[in-house]
Amino acid sequence: MTTPSVAVIDYGMGNLHSVASALAKVGGDLDIRVTDDRAQIISADRIIFPGVGAIRDCMGEIRRLKLDDVVSHCIAAGKPVLAVCVGMQALMSHSEENGGVDCIDSIAGHVRFFGENHKDADGNKLKVPHMGWNNVFQKKAHPLWKGIADGSRFYFVHSYFVQAEDQRLVTGVSDYGREFHSVLSRDNVFAAQFHPEKSGDAGLQLLKNFLNWNGEPSP
Repeated sequence: MTTPSVAVIDYGMGNLHSVASALAKVGGDLDIRVTDDRAQIISADRIIFPGVGAIRDCMGEIRRLKLDDVVSHCIAAGKPVLAVCVGMQALMSHSEENGGVDCIDSIAGHVRFFGENHKDADGNKLKVPHMGWNNVFQKKAHPLWKGIADGSRFYFVHSYFVQAEDQRLVTGVSDYGREFHSVLSRDNVFAAQFHPEKSGDAGLQLLKNFLNWNGEPSP
């Protein structure tokens, strides 16, 4: 019997060791590939597309390594894909970070800045980046929500947030002075702004669900 495999796409942005460690914790006998190699990624059963940092640098490396084509290929092939943090943002059409950067455009929508003078509903100034634990409210059913209570808290680190054009893709929302799309899903893609590998039991459950997911959107 072939050992199930997951490729964690490595383009030099982010602590991929923590992602791999979390996968090993929940995955049992699992072939974990932290790699930028096209063949290793395409041949894997599942794909994780992570990322932290400025989108201009991330997209520069993604394009230099031709990983935008690899990600698009894997999505088109129907492989389960989990995009995390800047990986989620990179799937969008465009980000206003760094003066404006075109992204992969797999999901129509934009990445917006919270703002220098970001405030809550009571007028209290909020720190940007949004860093720490926050609730995620589930907007539609999905296999990756299995065993995770609505409103569970996950760990975020970001100054920019996603706005999808198609509201039917919004799978989870959070609030930080304004409501934002913290989770999107479409077919075999599940994209989260938070870091599941840093999100305790709920994050580990989500990763476990991902490893058991066949890419079908229905629960």
